[in-house]
Amino acid sequence: MRNEITSNNTVDGDAARRMDFRSDTVTHPTPAMRRATADAEVGDDVYQDDPTTNRLEQLAAETVGKEAALFVASGTMGNQLALMSHTVKGQEAIVGADSHIFMHEVGAAAVLSSLNLRPLAFPDGVPDAAQIRGAIRSSDIHEPATGLICLENGLANGRVVPVSVMREVQEVGRAHGIPVHLDGARLFNAATALGVKASELAACVDSVQFCLSKGLCAPVGSMLCGDAAFIARARKYRKLLGGGMRQTGVLAAAGILAIEEMTQRLHEDHANARLLAELLNELPGVEVDLDAVQINMVFATFDWPDLAGLKSWLAERGAIIGQPDGQVVRFLTNNDVNDTDCRRLVALLEEYAAR
Repeated sequence: MRNEITSNNTVDGDAARRMDFRSDTVTHPTPAMRRATADAEVGDDVYQDDPTTNRLEQLAAETVGKEAALFVASGTMGNQLALMSHTVKGQEAIVGADSHIFMHEVGAAAVLSSLNLRPLAFPDGVPDAAQIRGAIRSSDIHEPATGLICLENGLANGRVVPVSVMREVQEVGRAHGIPVHLDGARLFNAATALGVKASELAACVDSVQFCLSKGLCAPVGSMLCGDAAFIARARKYRKLLGGGMRQTGVLAAAGILAIEEMTQRLHEDHANARLLAELLNELPGVEVDLDAVQINMVFATFDWPDLAGLKSWLAERGAIIGQPDGQVVRFLTNNDVNDTDCRRLVALLEEYAAR
């Protein structure tokens, strides 16, 4: 299957190979995805008669053990539709202080849902059920009502949340009649790292969003899953946001392969991330917390005097990284980089340090 799912990112052979470690969203659709897209049977998804999209939504729901699913343009759209569909204006949602919903969705909860977010700082980002229980609002007339609890798995720091922890949070939600939503942008990475099915993680929440274009190589899209009534509300809100995309089968065809095939190879990305982390730790003045490398994300702290020119210097040599955050650089492995690329990147870093 490796030959079938590998995408084309070489120019004039491996010596000119472009290695992109910025994110797992930068992957190109595989050759099989391109063919499936070209051959996709389509209809009008707003009328719900696009057969390929209907198949994708059924597959997604079955894969995570939910009643229904909705194809959406992005993970942010999926999360915001969940917030809109679970809550009413003026309520509050409990979120992690470093979560994507709080940090990287442009304040959409306030704009779209008139929702207050209550961020909680968890040790290593792993949610604490007791802390969440303590943050649920009372019936005091001065306080907003807690309408939703939001979790994330895998976490933005590269760690995963154990199933037992998610179940504890689920019990808190049930005890207070509050739904729980999971931002599972990298749900299948988390499941792979934990050695469980994605459905086991999804069973701990009322709704889940997962990305098809983040690590799974589909060019566009995410899935929002939950019970049928929830998805019906979300579908209407999707239309409100301009998300009725008509002949979406050309995109859904790639999403089907993302779920059926690409979820099965994520262990390769995790192994490459571990390799990269170990090699980085061998460089003088570079430190990686290996315990935090649990999926395909590596955070390296560089005790180097000059990181300002690192990004452009590497780009000139075919290695693409994100902008350093102070002394920390984030690297993500994905389907379009391999173990040889990881070694080449570290060799380039060694060369940069020796200038």
